[in-house]
Amino acid sequence: MKEQVLAIVDELKRLKGTGVEHLYVSGEAIRSLKFLKKSEKAEKAEVEEALASIPENIRSASIDDFNKVLAEDPDALKAKIEGKQVPSFAKPPAVSLPEGDKQSRWNALRDLVMGCTECNKHVRAGYKLVFGVGNLDADIFFCGEAPGAEEEEQGEPFVGPAGQLLNKMIKAMGLDRSQVYIGNIMNWRPEMPTRTGNRPPKPEEMAFCMPYLKAQIEIVRPKVIVALGATATKGLYGQESFKALREVKGEWREFDGIPTIATYHPSYLLRNSSHSDKRKAWEDLLKVMGKIGLPISDKQRGFFLK
Repeated sequence: MKEQVLAIVDELKRLKGTGVEHLYVSGEAIRSLKFLKKSEKAEKAEVEEALASIPENIRSASIDDFNKVLAEDPDALKAKIEGKQVPSFAKPPAVSLPEGDKQSRWNALRDLVMGCTECNKHVRAGYKLVFGVGNLDADIFFCGEAPGAEEEEQGEPFVGPAGQLLNKMIKAMGLDRSQVYIGNIMNWRPEMPTRTGNRPPKPEEMAFCMPYLKAQIEIVRPKVIVALGATATKGLYGQESFKALREVKGEWREFDGIPTIATYHPSYLLRNSSHSDKRKAWEDLLKVMGKIGLPISDKQRGFFLK
């Protein structure tokens, strides 16, 4: 419990620093702070400061409401409290690729993203923007939603545990990571109050980055796009295109005129490693292999059937 309470302390101090003066705090959170004040002498001054930042006329809310407050952008929260109109997200950029071969066009696009003011505004100090990597003549374009903690450290998509599983999936198809292209809709890791955990990108965040993704697809011109997970799939198909991934998973659709198929995100398979889910994901990859003309052995057809 101590770690959770200290996270509350850090968030209250952060919000106070942005000028937020009023917010909902659950009675449970306040009781936890007071308990820590009594039991943890080392943090007494810090907890007292957090408690002092809570106005006397505070209105208590449920813990779910409090968690929603913690997830809000501080500038948007401050504007909401002050009765001001919340500013809309930046307008998506107009991307015009130069003439030239694929590599020179890709280099120019990468430089454009790395120099993007809006993208850099959302990157934590000491961390990196993440741009797509891989073979510019790839038949398969794997598309995720956004970078995670490992990705923003290294500046490359899918390098954490989910990326390691994706590498194994690609190898099972008879390919190597260097033979495909891997990217995300988002170029930065969606901000969180703490370093731990991830949140799905907001529709407006993905909308801003979408021209950069489309430009990558225009350069590579893959035979198929594989959307990894529900969030990435909604980014490609539209936010209201489906409610649950199972409604579109494994079906061929199109994005920018390219056959596109949705499947489970590798992180989902890590969390829910049932034999059935692995087989369902593999069946989607078998469809991809068939679409681009990759040979499929009897052994590959039998993966996860036993």
